[in-house]
Amino acid sequence: MKAVFINQIGGVEALQYGDFEKPSPATGQVLVKLAASGVNYIDTYHRGGLYKIPLPAVLGTEGAGVVEALGEGVTEFKRGDRVAYAMSRGSYAEYAAVPVNNLVHVPEGVELLTAAAAMLQGMTAHYLTHTTFPLAQSHTALVHAAAGGTGRLVVQMAKLRGARVIATTGSAAKAEVARKAGADEVILYNDVDFVGEVKRLTGGKGVDVVYDGVGQATFLKSLDCLRPRGMMVFFGQSSGPVAPIDPLVLMSKGALFLTRPSLANYGSREEVLRQSGDVFRWILEKKLDLLIGRVYPLSDAAQAHRDLEGRKTTGKLVLEI
Repeated sequence: MKAVFINQIGGVEALQYGDFEKPSPATGQVLVKLAASGVNYIDTYHRGGLYKIPLPAVLGTEGAGVVEALGEGVTEFKRGDRVAYAMSRGSYAEYAAVPVNNLVHVPEGVELLTAAAAMLQGMTAHYLTHTTFPLAQSHTALVHAAAGGTGRLVVQMAKLRGARVIATTGSAAKAEVARKAGADEVILYNDVDFVGEVKRLTGGKGVDVVYDGVGQATFLKSLDCLRPRGMMVFFGQSSGPVAPIDPLVLMSKGALFLTRPSLANYGSREEVLRQSGDVFRWILEKKLDLLIGRVYPLSDAAQAHRDLEGRKTTGKLVLEI
């Protein structure tokens, strides 16, 4: 089969497109003939070695396609079913063997390209806004990188929960994307001090929660945006890793809560079905607007990585297979 893989960690140049051994479904797995794969920051972490994986390795942790074959013991799916999944590596390929616990049915009316784009970021935005810090009408949330794939969905789901949303973006064009997603206020963090703006917009009180997928460039200043006993939800590091922090800093800034969640920690079978079910339902009901920023052929995965890491994108990047 054709796939995009790495034999060693490194930059974009480490990505190779070519022939790779086609997987066979083991017990409890399904072989999926993929139609599309989502592109996510975690893929760059695997490629660059921030998250260690066995090599050689096919990249990609999210895809959608059609069931080709069933491993032993699989009864929930059948050949020909339209399916999607996240958190199983190997989606930059024509075929992937996927554990049943990660796999869900794609409802009629949702295209496979859309399903591939919605799973990882959609379920991430869901657990952030519904479980990690369950938003309510009384809450104000600060959402960084609000025009990106995950950030834009966090904004929309926060509004579905009735919360007030203050968003940050890096340009006026991206600010407009965040506003269209429902952000009540948008701060251009390259132009103004976002801490001062947050304090001004909240009457000096600070926000209840910060959703930060940026990391190094925003982390410490974000702590100063929180009200006493507010929660810092640090779920990604697109600008680089955060330096170690003394827990006493959390006390001095108001007895703050800090969590570093991942989808894997919110990935029980029950949670996967609930999160993906809500995401697909909201898409069909047009309550959730999924923005696919660009679609690339599988062979152009390297360019997708360049664009993602260069912050040249809005919305979701997808590989068509």
